[in-house]
Amino acid sequence: MPIAGQGMLLTSMDIDSLHEAEFNRWYDREHLEERVAIDGFLEARRYIAHDGRPKYLSLYSTATFDVLESPAYRKALASQTDWSKANIARFQNMIRGVSRITISRGVGRGAALGIIRLRPPADGADKLRAALREQLDPAAHDGIISMHLLENDPVLSKPLTPDADKADPGAGDWFVLIDATDVGAVPAAATAITGNAAFRQFVVTSGVYRLLWDIAKSDLPRA
Repeated sequence: MPIAGQGMLLTSMDIDSLHEAEFNRWYDREHLEERVAIDGFLEARRYIAHDGRPKYLSLYSTATFDVLESPAYRKALASQTDWSKANIARFQNMIRGVSRITISRGVGRGAALGIIRLRPPADGADKLRAALREQLDPAAHDGIISMHLLENDPVLSKPLTPDADKADPGAGDWFVLIDATDVGAVPAAATAITGNAAFRQFVVTSGVYRLLWDIAKSDLPRA
């Protein structure tokens, strides 16, 4: 599969302009590297919105879904650095999805990312997944490298912010990811879903993001 592994942690948030420089410094100098160093984490990618909200988006790939509830990951969450705690406390409009990668088609990763958030029906998830599989075909769209479906675990998908215990009707949402060579290639591929009568009722939001940078386990400094 073009996405490494079988699990994905998706996080997205806004940050106030007063703390934005510090937030970016923390993400770039500590957070991504720290997360990729956890056993079972394979790579991480960081994005900024071209057209979408929240402004920032990160994707963390794991070897298996179980890594996202493993002792190693729980230990990392329980032992955040002071720098992490300060920045996490400032997150606004936080989205946190702990997901299984159920569809992944194509080869490679792009410099731009389309993302479509879907709210599946209480029943009929299998039918929706099968219909999406037909649409997630990168070969059908110029400039599209790969396309994927992430399905959130509703129990594990809670924000790390103080309002984590509030009921979240979107905890079990799905995310379609569209890896593209350029932001201009995303809309046509996204419209195949957002503009399709078969899927329109399930669409919550959609957006287009630009890659800031990525890091893989093999990039980490050797001990």
